[in-house]
Amino acid sequence: MENVKYIRDSLYGNIELRGVMLELMETPEMQRLHGIKQLGLANLVFPGANHTRLEHSLGTGHVARKMHARLRDDADEGVLISVAALLHDVGHGPFSHTLEYLMHEINGKDHVEITKEIITGKRLLPDIEYDKTLPEILSHYGIEAREIVDILDGKKGYLSEIISGALDADQMDYLMRDAYYTGVAYGIIDSDRIIQTMRLHDGRIVFERKGVTAIESMLVARAIMYSSVYLHKTVRIAELMLVKAVEMAEPFDFSYMVDSELMERLKSMGGYQREIALRLKYRRLFKKAFAKTFDELDEREREIIAEMNAEEIEEEIGRKIGKEGYVIVDIPGKDIMLSEPRLKKTDLKIFDEGRIRSIKDYTPLSEALQVRGITEWAIMIASPEEYRDAVKKEAESLFAK
Repeated sequence: MENVKYIRDSLYGNIELRGVMLELMETPEMQRLHGIKQLGLANLVFPGANHTRLEHSLGTGHVARKMHARLRDDADEGVLISVAALLHDVGHGPFSHTLEYLMHEINGKDHVEITKEIITGKRLLPDIEYDKTLPEILSHYGIEAREIVDILDGKKGYLSEIISGALDADQMDYLMRDAYYTGVAYGIIDSDRIIQTMRLHDGRIVFERKGVTAIESMLVARAIMYSSVYLHKTVRIAELMLVKAVEMAEPFDFSYMVDSELMERLKSMGGYQREIALRLKYRRLFKKAFAKTFDELDEREREIIAEMNAEEIEEEIGRKIGKEGYVIVDIPGKDIMLSEPRLKKTDLKIFDEGRIRSIKDYTPLSEALQVRGITEWAIMIASPEEYRDAVKKEAESLFAK
């Protein structure tokens, strides 16, 4: 008799696991995700945000299975999509997206590329003896690791869209889960209604017209969760403090670590890295010293910011106040889009009386959200409290040139 287990999830109640899904859940790669917070350092602002990548991965597998069941009656294919969804985040480094940009700069790979290497067995965790590798487990159940990678790579049509599309299982789970644990109301969406209105057309996912309102709600929720939670000013400062500490250390491979291991490594280094780790541990964060919103900028100032190099500005101001490493310049851009490239994907397809049309034909919201800023600031500069006045003076001089 096949072994079956139920995991109690805070959002969905009992989630059933059997066969390959149950065996994958017990692998070192999946269990490692217990030690990685889903929202990085957001718990310093939203104390309840202590949920992990494991919970999100389990939830994404659950939602993906529901989406697939709505689209196709194919049990084998349903297992494939569930596996791909469960494994889609196994390549995340400590504190989730916080160090993604730095990891990409160091080795040219983001968590998606590392995930694919883990699934195919090219990358193993260095601190454990393996009974079976991930590809061996998959092979035992007649699944090729390459099939899973192709789904995550966007090569499998609607199967890929279920996990990484303009509106997918990954986003549905993290919006609902993050809203639940942070205690904000912005991420509450009607996922059941969205799934009920999905259908296949020419091998692609489309949505019936009656689902437009639920889709609008999700697109708005995504935009507001980014500006209000994921990119909250204080969360952003804390994350950039961590990035700066790792960046200024002697290079080391942190991609295998969990959150606690990275913090211990930084503390063991002493000096600046130890100070930043302890500041984060005890919430002694840098404070905003200077900021300009997009609305406050004139044309000349926009050009100045466009030409700015954040690291160079940090070094210049740090040198002038005599405290290098204690100035953080945030000009939101490439690092945010690397961690969530779907932010600008809002053009969903609507099936209406036999025709396929863009959601733009039914609501102006999708286009409006594309031009909406994802942060309040065009530039923000932060430093420890005692240096704020000096940093502000130097920052203002940048725009007086």
